[in-house]
Amino acid sequence: MSTQGYTTSFVVNQTPEEAFSAINNVRGWWSGEIEGPTSKLGDEFTYRYKDVHYSKQRIVEVVPGKRIVWLILEAWLSFIEDKTEWNGTKVVFEVSKKGDETEVRFTHEGLVPQHECFDKCSNAWGFYVNESLRNLIATIGKGRPNKKEQGTAVQQ
Repeated sequence: MSTQGYTTSFVVNQTPEEAFSAINNVRGWWSGEIEGPTSKLGDEFTYRYKDVHYSKQRIVEVVPGKRIVWLILEAWLSFIEDKTEWNGTKVVFEVSKKGDETEVRFTHEGLVPQHECFDKCSNAWGFYVNESLRNLIATIGKGRPNKKEQGTAVQQ
């Protein structure tokens, strides 16, 4: 069964465990204010970026070194008409060994082209996943979560 949504992936030389650890270091790769724990089953955390984006996530699935799923409990996006488009969607990270490398596959289930947010949100996820998260994993600790907002990399 396939669930529709925005998907992107990348490959790094680090281990699946290193990639998984970096994904759970949400503050290391996603900009904005993040409050709450971000790594264990049942953890709930909020994300806020100015008056543009607010969301509350619950971690609903964890398979260490392989998979983590966030359920979006609440969301508010200022730049679209239906400000709650993300409510009830899921953010899924899947980590797997591919030969000598590790693949990280990201899917925002429910973020579909029919939604007003799709273009802006998929572009933002593309940056945060393919650049900031990938950089955090590849350099083991040097994400770039605020590059778009500040024009420079943030030193960790």
